[in-house]
Amino acid sequence: MAIPTPGPPPPVLALGADPVRWALMRELSQSDRQVDELVDALKKPQNLVSYHLGKLRAAQVISVRRSSHDARGLYYRLDLPRCQELLSGAVHALHQSLEVTAMTSVREPGSAVRGTSVLFLCTANSARSQMAEGLLRAAAADVSVASAGNKPSSVHPNAIRAMKKRGIDISGQTSKHLDGFRETAFDTVVTVCDHLKEECPDVPRAGHVVHWSIPDPVSEGENAGKLSAFERVADELAVRVQYLIPVLRGA
Repeated sequence: MAIPTPGPPPPVLALGADPVRWALMRELSQSDRQVDELVDALKKPQNLVSYHLGKLRAAQVISVRRSSHDARGLYYRLDLPRCQELLSGAVHALHQSLEVTAMTSVREPGSAVRGTSVLFLCTANSARSQMAEGLLRAAAADVSVASAGNKPSSVHPNAIRAMKKRGIDISGQTSKHLDGFRETAFDTVVTVCDHLKEECPDVPRAGHVVHWSIPDPVSEGENAGKLSAFERVADELAVRVQYLIPVLRGA
């Protein structure tokens, strides 16, 4: 049987072959970062980091969101589903029998994560952190999960409605102050609010601190406070939680 004439290597292979770009992708796979944080993490000049961020943006591998706390700041985020799509295409181009296993948030038998604890934080603990708490609890029942804020209010009715449409009931959750968790050591703390991250860097103790720059459905944008805004945030959080679970399991 004749071997097909090979085409050019998939662009994603060249994209990740550069050590700086690969380091950026690895860093952003763990947490959303601003440029100065990436410069500190990589110990590289800012102009070099910015250049490679531009390359990754052009390839639509990373996206940028302006900080809701200080509009001068930008948070870079790695698009993990996009990376999975590109890598899947690359391995399939090498051989049709190869594939990248699809992510799933369904807990498999024997994949318990007993002892793993996660705390989600946002300013008011009314929407984003509450939805993230409900999503993770529903997807991984063996994870100990909580949420809190530095200026807690109450769970927003539209957060409850948006989650109910996903088949998850968070109506019994309550808003709590993060000070109530100061003496609790968490394995992972996830800030889902730029305001809290930049105003309150002293979060409760954790082995791993992650930031997700998520827009506030209560106050940001033309659809602020509307159910559709909460549904969009729930969709983004669901993807984020989906990719967080294998990290918690040490996969």
